[in-house]
Amino acid sequence: MKGALAVVLLSATCLSGAADAQSKLLEPERAFAFSVQALDDRTVEARFAIADGYYLYREKLKFSVEPTALAAAPALPPGKVKDDEFFGKVETYRGRLAVKLALDQKEPGRKVTVRAESQGCADAGICYPPQVQVLTLTLPLPGAGPGAPVVATPARKSWFN
Repeated sequence: MKGALAVVLLSATCLSGAADAQSKLLEPERAFAFSVQALDDRTVEARFAIADGYYLYREKLKFSVEPTALAAAPALPPGKVKDDEFFGKVETYRGRLAVKLALDQKEPGRKVTVRAESQGCADAGICYPPQVQVLTLTLPLPGAGPGAPVVATPARKSWFN
């Protein structure tokens, strides 16, 4: 009877620990904060600020731009190889990721919409479903310099700000 009670208590402790880890998980848009910046009238930089304890899958990243198109597929930097319990041997990104998106034609002063598809996980063993984040920005006029960054999820305000 004591052995059965110990198993029940151990199971309850493990389950409450898993529930506690899940309750502390970030929302995906905060775990994988997306932003874009127009570098010039033909180049946009897509960025992810990946929270500590989280990672994005390289193979799950896709970008598109409308109403124009990409001049070529974005050159993704190499990721860190990981033997993943969900997808096998994959490349992942942690920390910061910046990807330049070259547009197929000059679009000075025009608004463009950047769409990023991604998927990532938390080191706690929880994977998020694929995410789609969409941002619109205005491309700068020639000689104007880079535009201001556009952030998908603004920082949360605290009671003291």
